[in-house]
Amino acid sequence: DNFLPKTSAPFSTNSYDAFISPNTLNLSSFTKLMKKLQEIHPEASRDRIVDALLEVRKNNNGILSGLSIHSIVKRTSVIL
Repeated sequence: DNFLPKTSAPFSTNSYDAFISPNTLNLSSFTKLMKKLQEIHPEASRDRIVDALLEVRKNNNGILSGLSIHSIVKRTSVIL
């Protein structure tokens, strides 16, 4: 049985496959977040940004929900 909602969007990085569920960060927010981070850090590859986002999530008890986009951008920028 597939218990994941149909709106889930997987993405992968060079180093490993990762998954952010819509409960953690919806696709619209993820797209917005990626766009903002790519504007702030044009030198960073998409994979590097995703890795940094995953690190922010790991450092926040494995979740991004409850953090504002601004806060996630700030924390991710520190890592990048």
